[in-house]
Amino acid sequence: MGKDTTKNLVGQPIFKQIIKMLPREQFDMLVKTYGSDRYYKTFFSWDELIVMLFGIFSHCDSMGEFVMGCGRYQAS
Repeated sequence: MGKDTTKNLVGQPIFKQIIKMLPREQFDMLVKTYGSDRYYKTFFSWDELIVMLFGIFSHCDSMGEFVMGCGRYQAS
């Protein structure tokens, strides 16, 4: 019995594995269809999705908490 490496997810963090399962092509098609990147200032839509998902998986309750690292990491 060998390792199942067909998914190419071996050795990657869980968050990265979840992100790789998202259909990027479909997401980009929706962004183009609805023009959500038309007036972007800081993040493209994909970057914002990734940041928001990280906040959700980190159990952040507010944007302030998210900015401060959800209380897990203290600024020194």
